[in-house]
Amino acid sequence: MPDCNVEWIKACTESDVEEGRFAEFRLPRDTSVPDAIPRSGFVFLENGTLRAYLNQCPHLGIELNWMPGRFMDSDNLFIQCSTHGALFKPTTGECIAGPCQGDALVALDLRLDHGDVLIRVPAWKAPE
Repeated sequence: MPDCNVEWIKACTESDVEEGRFAEFRLPRDTSVPDAIPRSGFVFLENGTLRAYLNQCPHLGIELNWMPGRFMDSDNLFIQCSTHGALFKPTTGECIAGPCQGDALVALDLRLDHGDVLIRVPAWKAPE
């Protein structure tokens, strides 16, 4: 039975995503924090599998891409943080080089619904 308390949002359409092309989307703000920074994510197709991650480097919490839709390194093998050059495996989000080595990107649950790519809105963590 589906969880009625889980919010799914449309990230893009299935046709927006193809090998080598990323679709970015905004997530709803945390309404419990008045000045919460908006979060974003990205969806891409990697070896025929749709994947989605929070667009946030585990090192500083900044967005990864250096330009809209640009997430990969120059060899087109790894997702790369534009600030410190950290490299992440596209299949797992694991950081394999850089200041956050051993950490990983936050994977987002996704599903297809009549040609739309839906993302489950991740739970907000309470401020520490």
